[in-house]
Amino acid sequence: MSGFPQIFPGYPRPGSDALHRTAVRCVAVFAASSAMAVLGFAGAASADTAPHESGSATAGPPHGPEVLDIAHRGASGYAPENTLAAIEVAAELGASTVETDVQRTADGVLVFMHDANLTRTTDVEEVYPDRDSYAVGDFTMEEISRLDAGSWFGEEFEGEPVPTLQEGLDLMKKLKLGFLLEIKASSNHPGIEEDIAEVLHDNPWFLSPGSLPGKPGYDRLAIQDFNWEVVEKSRALYPDHVPHGLLGRVPVDQLEDYSWADQVNPNHNQIDEAYVRAVHDAGMEVHTYTVNTPEDMQRAIDRGVDGVITDYVDVLLEVLDGSASAAA
Repeated sequence: MSGFPQIFPGYPRPGSDALHRTAVRCVAVFAASSAMAVLGFAGAASADTAPHESGSATAGPPHGPEVLDIAHRGASGYAPENTLAAIEVAAELGASTVETDVQRTADGVLVFMHDANLTRTTDVEEVYPDRDSYAVGDFTMEEISRLDAGSWFGEEFEGEPVPTLQEGLDLMKKLKLGFLLEIKASSNHPGIEEDIAEVLHDNPWFLSPGSLPGKPGYDRLAIQDFNWEVVEKSRALYPDHVPHGLLGRVPVDQLEDYSWADQVNPNHNQIDEAYVRAVHDAGMEVHTYTVNTPEDMQRAIDRGVDGVITDYVDVLLEVLDGSASAAA
C-alpha cells in the first residue's frame, strides 16, 4: 500500500472486514489522484485564463470570499453515490460538506437514496425478483439491509449497504463534515420533513450555528428540496439559523416572495452573474449544482456563487485554490 493515503473506516461494515474496506478507500482516493493529474492542472489553468463576465463587479457572497465545496452524494465520482464509502472518500479528498438524498422506508426508517426506486443503484431485482414495485417506500429497512448498493459502481464496493440517515450523521460528525440534506421524492413520503427534523434534533452537533469546521460563518447543516412547499414546512421545524434552500431557479420577479428561504440552488446552466446578484440582493445565497468540469467550476465562482455542488470535490478544491492564489 506504499504511496496510498491511509484510510481507516470509522464504522462497522456488514460482511466486510476492515482491511478490505481500507483497501477500497485507497483505490478510490488513488483514482481521484489520477483524475487530478488530468483535470486538476486544467483547473489551475482555467483559474488563470477563464474570462470574467462583463458588467459590474460580482456581488460578494454573504459569507465573504470563501466558496463552500459540496461533495454531491458524497464523492460520487469515485465511490457509489449516497453511501458511507462515498462520504469517507469525500473526507479523504478534503471536502468540507457532503450532500445526500433522504427518503423513507415502508416502516418509517430514513435512508440515503436518490432515485424513487431502488433498481439503478442496488441489486434489488436480483434479491427480490417477483416484486411488483421497487419504490423505496415499498420496502422495509430489513429488506433494504439485504441489498448491495456498491457493486453497480465497481466490484471493489461489493456489499456496500444502503445507509440510514442516522448512520450517515454519525459518520459525518466523526469526520467533522457539514451536511447538505436533500429531501428526495417528498411527494412519495408525506410528512417526511417532520421525521427528518425529529432525527436531526436528536443530533444537536449539526444544529450549532456558523460553526462548520474550516469554513467560518457557514453552518453544519442545510436542507433543500425541489418541492418549495415542503422546504417552507421544514424551515418552521428548526431554529432560524438552519438554512433552507429552494432547489431550482426562482424567477427574478418572484425572489421577494420567497424571502423566507435562505438559499436558491439552481443548475449551473441556469444562472449568470446578474441572477446571482439578484438572489444576493434578496438576502439569499446561491449553491449551484452539478458542476463537474474545471471550466464550469471557475465560471460559477466568477459569477459569485456561495457554494458549488460537484461529483469531483478534489477538482473543485484545486480550482478554488487557484482562484484564491490569483486573487492574492
